[in-house]
Amino acid sequence: MRIFRIAMVQMNPTVGDVTGNVRRMKGWLREARRAKVDLVAFPELAITGYPPEDLLLKPRFLKDNHRALDEVIRHCQGMAAVVGYVGEGGVSQLRPDHPMVVPAGRHELYNAAAIIADRRLVATYCKWYLPNYGVFDESRYFHPGRRIPIVVLNGTALGVNICEDIWLPEGPTRAQAAAGAELIVNINASPFHMGKSRFREQMLATRARDHGVIVTYTNMVGGQDELVFDGNSLIVDQTGEVIVRGKAFEEDLVVADLNVDAVARSRMAHGRKKWLAGRVAGAVERVVISEPYAPKKRARAVGAGAVPLDPLEEVYRGLVLGVRDYVGKNGFRRVVIGLSGGIDSAVTAVIAADALGPAQVLGVFMPSPYTSRESREDVAELARRLRIQLRTIPITNTFASFRHALASSFEGTAPDTTEENLQARIRGNLLMAISNKFGHLVLTTGNKSEMSVGYATLYGDMAGGFAVIKDVPKTMVYDLARLRNRRDNTAVIPKRIFDRPPSAELRPDQKDEDTLPPYSILDPILKAYVEEDRAPEEIVDMGFERETVARVIAMVDRSEYKRRQSPIGIKITHRAFGKDRRMPITNGYRTI
Repeated sequence: MRIFRIAMVQMNPTVGDVTGNVRRMKGWLREARRAKVDLVAFPELAITGYPPEDLLLKPRFLKDNHRALDEVIRHCQGMAAVVGYVGEGGVSQLRPDHPMVVPAGRHELYNAAAIIADRRLVATYCKWYLPNYGVFDESRYFHPGRRIPIVVLNGTALGVNICEDIWLPEGPTRAQAAAGAELIVNINASPFHMGKSRFREQMLATRARDHGVIVTYTNMVGGQDELVFDGNSLIVDQTGEVIVRGKAFEEDLVVADLNVDAVARSRMAHGRKKWLAGRVAGAVERVVISEPYAPKKRARAVGAGAVPLDPLEEVYRGLVLGVRDYVGKNGFRRVVIGLSGGIDSAVTAVIAADALGPAQVLGVFMPSPYTSRESREDVAELARRLRIQLRTIPITNTFASFRHALASSFEGTAPDTTEENLQARIRGNLLMAISNKFGHLVLTTGNKSEMSVGYATLYGDMAGGFAVIKDVPKTMVYDLARLRNRRDNTAVIPKRIFDRPPSAELRPDQKDEDTLPPYSILDPILKAYVEEDRAPEEIVDMGFERETVARVIAMVDRSEYKRRQSPIGIKITHRAFGKDRRMPITNGYRTI
């Protein structure tokens, strides 16, 4: 039986830390060598991290990237490797249907995979399909590839492609299978959003069945600004069955023995003609880099049999990883959070404590004249259960001094949201002062529902460095809180925080529903309008009142200027604010 042993390295690189990334890659290479693998696969752009964005415009960065690849090549002994890096080439590599024009004096750049065998670079694959939607801007930097190498290693024919390439049915996988590839090594930096891992698995199973190949899907893991990469690497056999899964939201080395003879038998059973139908004329190159198959003496590989997570658990794990990596990769040690006694700040504090450890989290309670006794008690109890430090800084006197300073200017006017926002801005100033004095990162606590409709204060509760639940709708905030409470014998979030009606407590007896529709109505409308781009009439047809739909859409449209000034937050939905949804601030188009 012809067995091919592969290792998938589910690593967490840091964008721009080329030296650190290579140091970690060398460690993974040593582990793969001990496992006696035929080939080890690293993620897309593993050397530079993903996405490198405008670092790609720096010539020195590109040179460092190539020096790093040379170092990886020197350490790849006794096995083969597939390594994601930035490739460079001349105009002869430009595919004629690509509209990008190369500036004078600049080489073309490619999102590339180096195929290395025993300290030699034997082939390079350049990504054919460059995503340029949502959070992706690859056509800004890269050119598409035009060649498709087929590598024969230890008697196994394999094709290498990158991320987006495998999502298209007519993509390189089809050409590689038609040219005889039995194994597809696909390397990725595929960002997380809720439900994506299941859709991804279905797509890979379809691609493997349709082309009669084993597909290995090596995905990056870790947080990078607003993106989180979930890992969940996969190997799917030629029938579409999952052979092994990598861990979710953790680094992992996934080692598996692949029965390549089973692919050949399957193809014989289905007829050779089917596998020649997708050949791309002139694109495929065959590279033989080893002798015909000779079995190695080695222990049987044990794959990492990770179990798929519940979708809500995936979101929670993604938020924890996003906070841990944003804080750590940017050189912070501690975070500070304004605790109000509400569900949003409670969930933010729990996520931060899980990500960093309770000792690294400072909670600050800033009561105003309108803060209830229940809020004071709930904040204290939350901090006790979480074992985080709590500091209380009353703002009543500061608020009074602001009103006194503005008294003559505001003479003859009635109190309104101006006075409410003053309290939020005082709190923002206090949190930022603590940040400046002690170097703590301020984590803001606003959710997606509030950010959508502008129910937030510029330079107040929006002031901070990282918005943990910015992409989490209010109804999901409660779901995450319940999920986290089920983990421990004693619920970490006090029950009363769930039971009390949401309130900013910026005026007497204030409730969120004084200003907003109930969140059970608001969130579905926001999902339809913000994430799905549905027209007002379509949303009304979903069963919502026309007046409510019109009011919500108007609030969303006029709040773009606020969102543009808010801190970045972790993407967990299909369409998040920021890179995913880029609306002009000055905008005369109205849907209502």
